[in-house]
Amino acid sequence: MKIELDSEDDLDNYIICHKCHTIHRKIPIKNGSKALCSRCKMALYRKNDRLVEQGLALSIAGFVLFILANIFPLIKINILGTDSFITTISMIVSLLDSGYYIVSLFILYLIIIFPVMIFIIYISTFTLLKLKRGRVLTKELLILLGNIEPWHMSDIFLVSILVSIVKLFDMAKIYIGISFWALFAFVLINIYISRNIHIGELWILRKNIYYGNKREIDR
Repeated sequence: MKIELDSEDDLDNYIICHKCHTIHRKIPIKNGSKALCSRCKMALYRKNDRLVEQGLALSIAGFVLFILANIFPLIKINILGTDSFITTISMIVSLLDSGYYIVSLFILYLIIIFPVMIFIIYISTFTLLKLKRGRVLTKELLILLGNIEPWHMSDIFLVSILVSIVKLFDMAKIYIGISFWALFAFVLINIYISRNIHIGELWILRKNIYYGNKREIDR
C-alpha cells in the first residue's frame, strides 16, 4: 500500500495495527464504538468521551491497591506450628541475603518500581489532560510510558504466587492475606487498562485536547 503525504502532519491521519501492522486511515466513529483492523479485526482505536475520567479513576484505584498489596503480608504459611509471613519486600530481602543480587534487582524493578511508575504516569497524564495543562509534559510522560509498559510483570508475579501456593498446599497450612486480594484486584485493573486504553488512543486524546478538533478525522 503506497501512501502519499503532503506533509509530516498527515501521518497523524493514519494508524498502524499493532498486531498485523496494516496501515489504515483514521475515520470518524461514534462515541462508545471502536474501529477494527480490516485484516485481523483487532481494535485500532476507540471513541470514549469519558476516557479521561474513567482512566483517572481506574489509575487511582490501581495505585491504591498496589500500595495495599505491598504493605500487608501476601500469604501466611504455617509449618509445624511456625508461622511465616511473606511480603513482596521480604522476598526481595531474602534474595539479597542469599546473594542473588541481580535477580533481586530485576524483581524489584519488574514488580515494584515499574508498576508504580506506570500508574503514577497514568494518574499524572489523565490529571493534566483533564485540566488541559502540561502539553509538553504529557508528551514526555507518554513516551516514558511506552518505554516501560512492556516491563510491567505483576500478572506473572501473581501467577507464580498461585503456583507456589498449589505446591505448598499439601505441606503446610496456607492463609491468604489481604495483600494477595489487593494484588489480584490490581492485576485485573492493569489488564483492563492495557486492553481497553491503548497508548495510541492517549496520543489521539492528547492531540484533540491540546490542539482542538480542527478536522473531523483527528477525533
